[in-house]
Amino acid sequence: MVKDELTIRAIEIKDNLVTKFLGISQSVFFYQPKLNTENERLKEQILIVLASNPSYGHRRIAIALGTGRKRIRRVMKLYGIKPYKRKGRWRKRRDERRPEAVYQNLIKGSFPIVPNHTWVSDFTYLRFDSKFIYLCTFMDLYTREIVGWNLSARHTKDLVINAFFDAFENKGALPKFVHSDQGVEYNCHDYTKLMTDLGVKVSMSQKASPWQNAYQESFYDNFKTDLGLEFDRFDTVGHFVEAIHQTINYYNQTRIHTTLRMSPTQFRQRYYLRSFG
Repeated sequence: MVKDELTIRAIEIKDNLVTKFLGISQSVFFYQPKLNTENERLKEQILIVLASNPSYGHRRIAIALGTGRKRIRRVMKLYGIKPYKRKGRWRKRRDERRPEAVYQNLIKGSFPIVPNHTWVSDFTYLRFDSKFIYLCTFMDLYTREIVGWNLSARHTKDLVINAFFDAFENKGALPKFVHSDQGVEYNCHDYTKLMTDLGVKVSMSQKASPWQNAYQESFYDNFKTDLGLEFDRFDTVGHFVEAIHQTINYYNQTRIHTTLRMSPTQFRQRYYLRSFG
């Protein structure tokens, strides 16, 4: 016991000599910074957000936590935290070999300032039980809300047309423009004639130019991340379809959109509240 006390006393004397030599106070010498504790706390908050929102990057996480994005990015880099990002994008290669469609990109360089002015559309595939399920969606370009969608075992004109009718039924209104890529499903006579008969103008991206429909491209990348990769965890097709429905609902109702800084549904509701009280 006496030996331990002597050791402690010797350490104290040494520390006193060091602080005097350096010309600093003992409080500064023995100060334990709180930064590490704050970083740890923020790290845990980031992980909690990512657990429910796996595709969030530092911008969305910053909005969710109500703090600066630079701070979030610094802590994520410090602890090696990265949101899951899917690699690659399904390409409709057969459409790349087809001649250019007669329809031009009518929305290039413009952006709607009201809902139900421009809808953009695309479809993708989801692999389940060694089979493909195709999902087609229509998005309101102003609110970024998925206004209509449809699932099918085949990617045909009916997949697209039924998704459009779902959007019309949900919104009770027709858009001025519908924009898509030049896929055969959108370029077929039945689809284009339907749009023409309804007074809706058909707009299409140029061939092999996915960035001209970037909003839908981005949606599917994040959608598949939020839905999850292990589709075999679902027991039946019914359970899988229910998960798709829930993920679309999550995107519309809850998921923060970086540009909107809120969910699409919240943005739409705020628009109507401000416009019509």
